[in-house]
Amino acid sequence: MSTIFEKIIAREIPAHIVYEDDLVISFLDISQTTTGHTLVCPKKAYASINDIPEDLLAHTIKVVKKIALACEKAFNVEGLNILSNNGAIAGQTVFHFHFHVIPRYVENDVLFKLTNRMNEVSSDEYKKRALLIKEAL
Repeated sequence: MSTIFEKIIAREIPAHIVYEDDLVISFLDISQTTTGHTLVCPKKAYASINDIPEDLLAHTIKVVKKIALACEKAFNVEGLNILSNNGAIAGQTVFHFHFHVIPRYVENDVLFKLTNRMNEVSSDEYKKRALLIKEAL
């Protein structure tokens, strides 16, 4: 079954497309979490960052930068969130890999904040976690 993004790419449903090339498409997120909230996704569907080929990922992130710069210019933003939700537990609802470019205007315009647990993690635990990642590489 096609994702909503595949239907947008195939022009089966409408979208406000702001950029397109042979590999990537970018369009306004229908939710408009903030003014200018834009999605960037490869035209070929990959479920997550783990599936997308590295050369296509590199091209996609270059487009993300173009869209971020355009949003800054168009909307006079104070900052941007650039994020990708991978997996349902991370908030992914469309399983077609994509980036969100979310312009920010004031501190609390988006209910998204990472929790700082720095004081809850010992030095030994940091070392253990870093070692686990290094070993997995």
